Amino acid sequence: MTVEQDTMEADIVAAHIAELLAEKTFQLSPAELQYIHRRLLTGVFKTVGQYRTYNISQKEWVLNGKTVFYAAFDSIRDTLDYDFGQEKAFSYAELDVAQSIKHIAKFISGIWQIHPFCEGNTRITAVFMIKYLQTFGFNVSNQVFADNSWYFRNALVRANYNNFQNDIYTTTEFLEKFIENLLSGTNHELKNRYMHVRYTESSQSAKSNGSKCQNCTLEELALLREIANNPVVTQKELALSMGVSERTIKRRTIELQEKDFLRRKNGRRNGQWEVLI
Repeated sequence: MTVEQDTMEADIVAAHIAELLAEKTFQLSPAELQYIHRRLLTGVFKTVGQYRTYNISQKEWVLNGKTVFYAAFDSIRDTLDYDFGQEKAFSYAELDVAQSIKHIAKFISGIWQIHPFCEGNTRITAVFMIKYLQTFGFNVSNQVFADNSWYFRNALVRANYNNFQNDIYTTTEFLEKFIENLLSGTNHELKNRYMHVRYTESSQSAKSNGSKCQNCTLEELALLREIANNPVVTQKELALSMGVSERTIKRRTIELQEKDFLRRKNGRRNGQWEVLI
């Protein structure tokens, strides 16, 4: 493939991603993965939206040349159905942000490990994750993924690799840091070298700020993020942005003020919000 062809394909995919993320549609099912694959890679690959028909392995830098064990091709459909069924039955209602992020990281990394398609699995996983997070009320940009695409992929690899003889175990900690930066405004240092299986000091070197809202729910965090981005936003505007009723927004803002996460300054008419976390 020439540089010109590679650049053209990247531009096509980028345009398709922008179009897809602008659409307010989503279904929590394997069919969504196939839909995303078709939308993103039409005009790039000949076979789109179809599951792979052979087994694969890939040498990974972060694993020092080893491979993740991907799903067998003839188990893809059943495995996806099972994972999506489990996620549909799961409730985030009683979880704080840290617990929710950990669960999302496990679900997303599990979908990626199945590697249902011949090409483009990491890009499809990224777009699926963005659209899933949008259903929780987050306006997530693809730019963070574009800027940290290699880190995102390596984090998915580390979430799916065990080597008990060398005391290496699956961990979603790196993917959790990525998601926390995405959702919580944290500033974890996203360095690929920390994830390498031979990097023994990652727990000390990768320290950074923790989540600013460990006791929030995902819904509360999404609302606080919208308010922080626009302190003079009205409840009507918040309701439209988040796709809920004004009554729900009013109830949520009262609850957040009672928890000392939010404060109203200078009155209702000419005042503004202040996020306290």
